[in-house]
Amino acid sequence: MPDANDIVNYRVIYPNDEGGVSILVPSSECTSIDRLVQDVPYGKPHQVLPITAIPEDRTYRNAWTFEE
Repeated sequence: MPDANDIVNYRVIYPNDEGGVSILVPSSECTSIDRLVQDVPYGKPHQVLPITAIPEDRTYRNAWTFEE
């Protein structure tokens, strides 16, 4: 897991109820990935990914899917 200094380089993703993927971005007040994961809706699977794993091109963002 990343430390507090490196947390800005990570994202938490989870499947949303519309069939797409939601991405949680840490705020400047977020001190750990564990704290960010608390914002994932109860019972939803999630993944912690480096920011480089999230496509920069948002053109097809609505087509993204979540795979465990």
